[in-house]
Amino acid sequence: MKIKKLKMYVVSMPLKKPFHTHLETVTNREAIIIEAEDEQGIVGWGEASAFSTPWYTEETVKTEWHVIKNFLFPLLKDRQIDHPEKIAHVFSVIRGNRMAKAGVESAIWDLYAKQLNKPLFEVLGGTRTSIPVGAVAAGKTTNEMLERIQTFIEAGYERIKVKISREEDISLLTTIRQSYPHLSLMADANSAYSMQDKDHLKKLDNFELMMIEQPFSVDDMWDHAKLQKVIHTPICLDESIRSLHDTVCALEMGACQVINLKFSRVGGLSEAKRIHDCCLRQNVDMWAGGMIEFGISRAHNIALASLPGFTMPGDIVSTDYYWEADVIEPGIFVEKGRIQLSKKAGIGYKVNRKWLENKKEAVYFV
Repeated sequence: MKIKKLKMYVVSMPLKKPFHTHLETVTNREAIIIEAEDEQGIVGWGEASAFSTPWYTEETVKTEWHVIKNFLFPLLKDRQIDHPEKIAHVFSVIRGNRMAKAGVESAIWDLYAKQLNKPLFEVLGGTRTSIPVGAVAAGKTTNEMLERIQTFIEAGYERIKVKISREEDISLLTTIRQSYPHLSLMADANSAYSMQDKDHLKKLDNFELMMIEQPFSVDDMWDHAKLQKVIHTPICLDESIRSLHDTVCALEMGACQVINLKFSRVGGLSEAKRIHDCCLRQNVDMWAGGMIEFGISRAHNIALASLPGFTMPGDIVSTDYYWEADVIEPGIFVEKGRIQLSKKAGIGYKVNRKWLENKKEAVYFV
C-alpha cells in the first residue's frame, strides 16, 4: 500500500464517572484519532491513547502530537508499505514514544484489513468470534467500589479488578470478600508498594486473588522476581512490559506469572502479537488491558484479544460505561459477559465523523 493522506484529531470528552487510582483521578479523557488513506481512497483508523498527564507512562497527548506530526507522519507519507508489520522497522529510527507509534500503526492495520476485505481479528490471526471480558471497579470509596462491582456482576462481566494501595488494601479486600466470596477478583497496585512491603503483601494470599498487578515500580523487575518467590498470589506485570524483550526478561527471571498486554503500551499490534506468541509458547497466562479508550482503540483491542493466547478476560467494558456517545457506530457492548466481534472489514465499526467534528480540539493533516 502507499499512504497518500494522513490526518490526526485531538478529541476530548468527560467520563460519565471519574476513574480513580492512587496516582491520578481521570475525569476527562483526551486522545488522538489517526486517519490514514491509501491511493484508492480506503481509510484506516487508529487511536493514540496516552493520557493528558504522564501518570501511566511518560507520554502525554501533547508529546504524541509532537512526535506524530514531526517524525512519524513524515516517515510514512507517500511511502510504499508491504505489510503493517514493517511499520515498526520504519519507526525504529525514533526511540521510545510507543503509544504514539501504536496509534499510527493501528490505523495502518485497519487500512490493510480493509484492503483485504477481511475483519482485522482474522488478519491478526484471531480464532475467537466472541471474547470474555472483565472490568475495573475504580471507585474513591469502598462503598462506591461495591456499587460498581454489583453493577458489573449484573451485566455479566466474568471477573472484576479493583485498585489497591498500602493504606486500604486489607480492609477493602476483606469487605469485598465478605460480600462476594467466590468472585473472580484481581487487585491492581499501579506501583503502590516497595520491597519493604514484602511481609504485608504476603497477607494478600488470604484473599484468593487471581493476581496482584504491578505491585512495584515500572523498573523494579528484579524485585518483582524476589517477591514472586515468597507469595502464592501470581504477579501480573503491566507497566513493566513495554516490548518483547521485557517479556522475555520477566519470564526468564520469574518476575511474573501473568502478562497484562496493552498494544498501546508496547508500540503497536505487531509487537503485541510477538509478545502474545511468546506467552503462548510458554503457556503464560495473558489478558488484554484497557486504557479508558474511545471506540477505535477499543475495537483494535478486542481484535487482539481474539488471539488464542489470551487466557483471561480483559478490561474491555461497554461503550456506554464511560461515554454518553462514542466515535464509532454502533458502540461496543457486553452481553452476558462477552463481546461479539464484528465480521465487517477492518475494525468492523463505522467512524462517526460528526462526533469527531464536535469533539475535536485540534486537527493536523499532510
